[in-house]
Amino acid sequence: MNKKSLRDVELAGKRILMRVDFNVPLQEGVISDDTRIQAALPSIRYILEQGASLTLMSHLGRPKGKGYEVAFSLQPVAAHLAKVLGRPVAFAPDCLAADEQVAALKPGDVLLLENTRFYKEEEAKVKKTDEMTDEEYKAKKAELKEKQKRMAQKLASYGDVFVNDAFGSAHRAHASTAVVCQYIGVSVAGFLLEKEIKYLGNAVNNPERPFVAILGGAKVSDKLAVVNNLLDKVDTLIIGGGMAYTFLKAQGHDVGKSLCEMDQLDYAREMLAKAKANGKTLLLPVDNVAADKFDAAAATQVVGNDIPEGWMALDIGPQTVAAYTAAIHEAKTVVWNGPMGCFEMKPFAAGTLGICQAVADSGAISIIGGGDSVSAVNQSGLAAKMTHISTGGGASLEFLEGKVLPGVAALTDK
Repeated sequence: MNKKSLRDVELAGKRILMRVDFNVPLQEGVISDDTRIQAALPSIRYILEQGASLTLMSHLGRPKGKGYEVAFSLQPVAAHLAKVLGRPVAFAPDCLAADEQVAALKPGDVLLLENTRFYKEEEAKVKKTDEMTDEEYKAKKAELKEKQKRMAQKLASYGDVFVNDAFGSAHRAHASTAVVCQYIGVSVAGFLLEKEIKYLGNAVNNPERPFVAILGGAKVSDKLAVVNNLLDKVDTLIIGGGMAYTFLKAQGHDVGKSLCEMDQLDYAREMLAKAKANGKTLLLPVDNVAADKFDAAAATQVVGNDIPEGWMALDIGPQTVAAYTAAIHEAKTVVWNGPMGCFEMKPFAAGTLGICQAVADSGAISIIGGGDSVSAVNQSGLAAKMTHISTGGGASLEFLEGKVLPGVAALTDK
């Protein structure tokens, strides 16, 4: 990575402003999974050990951007962080009115700002309505961008050094992730962000081979650019989940009531042709677990590549698991993004869990690309056997597409 990291700057006596991803599941003020908080601790502890004060900022959920909403307050997160950190964590109830609290911080002190998304200018997104003219839309967009700039300037005033450790938000050009970098002396990557870029970057640009990528999930349209980009880089591309049935349909198979994007058939044919022309192996299911309805209590049967009329494929079958496992065991690098079926329902979980086991047993460098794949790995109990589990589903997906992540691009070059 050609960006500065925490180790590249002097922190002692400095005011550090750090963007973290504390977008954790909260129910009635109780955090049910603090994985993202734990992931930020190495950077937090390092900064404090170096003798700096620390102001943290994050978003939580999807508030309306019109001010305080109790369900999206980060106050319970501040209390939880204090417990796991073993020191007090102050809380600022308004992220843009924390001047006095920031000024009072001493080396070793920690302050968490309230949800940055309580302000619409954090994201600066404008939805064009039918009643809005093009001129009105442009004017509204320009006005919000100006407000975003002022928000970023205010946040930047809280620190001497900006640290981005929120990989899960690095694909967003928000006030607190990217724009803030324009108004602060130096902007560096935290340890988590650095680790994410290292693993994903090496996997995509300099993998140990054979390099196998596994893509699943519901829709081909969600992963158009990922499939195209990875076919230039992998040795083998494995496809499962709902997106597989668009590819099977493109090959002329019957897919019954399975999820199939008819408007993506030409794209699927194009990708199949690209794989063949590039000498890449593209694996699709050879058998499937089909159900008569989308229900955990549905009648099921294992069928081949043609799904009977009135039935829908909701998981890959045992022969496919065996074929995919064999390919995975040949790999030196594995990147996985997306489940093989509706693993949330027990009758359709075997395919995804089988791939979890195969990746865990492969001995390859294994990178799990966020979202449902992480949930599946955690559910399997095999998380400790994976080399790297990404904290950012959308960010890791855009990275695999070959996109530049704004939150990374804005950091200071080495």
